[in-house]
Amino acid sequence: MKTDPERPIIAVCGLKAEAKMAAGPGILVMPGGGDSWALEIALRQLAPHARALVSFGIAGGLAPDLKAGACLVASSVICPLGETFEAHLGWRESLAGALGGAAIARFAGVDVPLADRAGKQALHRETGAVLVDMESHIVARVARAHSLPFAAIRVVADPAGRQLPHAATVGMRPDGRVDIAAVLRSLARDPRQVPALVRTALDARAAFASLFRSRQMLSRGFGLFDFGDPLLDVA
Repeated sequence: MKTDPERPIIAVCGLKAEAKMAAGPGILVMPGGGDSWALEIALRQLAPHARALVSFGIAGGLAPDLKAGACLVASSVICPLGETFEAHLGWRESLAGALGGAAIARFAGVDVPLADRAGKQALHRETGAVLVDMESHIVARVARAHSLPFAAIRVVADPAGRQLPHAATVGMRPDGRVDIAAVLRSLARDPRQVPALVRTALDARAAFASLFRSRQMLSRGFGLFDFGDPLLDVA
């Protein structure tokens, strides 16, 4: 698949903190802010001018053996209604190698946060996906619509056995920034969340440290190759 090296790679994230890590020369970052509908509309407008799309950030674990900080590359992404999109074969293999042999596995996409253990277990059982996030399925869907290569790199922030407290699910603004006021309001209504929120924060700290290391291991162009014949690195 030929790509135009003059066009940017669009890196789609949920949070501003993730977008800051993803940024670099030739990278256009888009924080989704938890609004799947708005993200897809914006991404469809920009995709015709892009070289490729990549989903980058933290995610929820679905496989029970994944710990906070585990970094994985998507083999495919399954959407909420069951449609599955394959990540670009050459690109995902290149990413896994650059990340020191990161596992390549199926990701699941959702349009609302998946916070409870039972829901994670059910999604893992029904789809075979090992991670879940709110952006990768949108990236995959828009990439197919515009015949663009796509990839997804995600780090586990909340393991499958972790129940996210309400305060952790309301803490994202539409621009991807943390909504401190919403978190405090949730805690004021139910202070019993504090221990769970502390555990969630520790998991998130490990995840962001791993995400930063992972980004440092990749080229500035996220390891995107020009998959012509022969194989040429144009990142």
